[in-house]
Amino acid sequence: CKVIVIGNQKGGVGKTTTTSNLGIGLAKKGKKVLLIDADAQGSLTASLGFQEPDKLDVSLATVMANIINEEDMEPDYGILKHDEGVDLMPGNIELSGLEVSLVNVMSRELVMRSYIEQVKERYDYILIDCMPSLGMLTINALAAADSVIVPVQAHYLPLKGMTQLMKTIGKVQRQLNPNLKIDGVLLTLADMRTKLARTTEDSLRENYGKYIRIFKTVIPVAIAAAERSAAGQSIYEYDKNGTVAKAYAEFTREVIQCGEKQRNKHESSLSR
Repeated sequence: CKVIVIGNQKGGVGKTTTTSNLGIGLAKKGKKVLLIDADAQGSLTASLGFQEPDKLDVSLATVMANIINEEDMEPDYGILKHDEGVDLMPGNIELSGLEVSLVNVMSRELVMRSYIEQVKERYDYILIDCMPSLGMLTINALAAADSVIVPVQAHYLPLKGMTQLMKTIGKVQRQLNPNLKIDGVLLTLADMRTKLARTTEDSLRENYGKYIRIFKTVIPVAIAAAERSAAGQSIYEYDKNGTVAKAYAEFTREVIQCGEKQRNKHESSLSR
């Protein structure tokens, strides 16, 4: 099982859309996928059709509280099933209270990792949609993950925010999770007809391309992508022949290839 955080502390960059469409894209390729909504706003949960996350009896906050209190749970406790083949551990407003209470918990950065260890053998991929901040829940997600994908909006020069995120990832690597890798940066919400979007892409590839992968796929901006969230469907169901659906299908292939390359590298280093 590969655990991937979709993260950027800037909001509105397409994290939730990327998490749901990558997850469902992987499911379409025959992979078993769990999506974890680690944002108190519950945007991922709502976008998958569970319209009132705050009314759910069980959420990520519940299972993390159970881990803290050392209460036993069945592996599928609280997991919701989506029609398009992915499982979801929902998030809601209770995560805000949990984040505050984590401050006083022993090994507070590793609570989510403990949960993921209990369920990961059932999945090929676990994708974690993080809130747009670098708080304790995001640190928990990074401590539990194998890698990070960073969505970056194409009409926003991302360099300052990227620098802060890279510092946080570096700190987590040094102190909590030395195996954490950056899979790459995904350019989202791009209107490549504009000079600003093209400049942003050039700037990103020039400033960061030497150090980390910038995914070849660029996710275009489209009204359909916003509409599909309201419909509780993936872009593949809502507008399967549209440019965004094609882009996310291509991005899914890139992510699978990236994982296979890393696995082959790991196996060859073990055999030496």
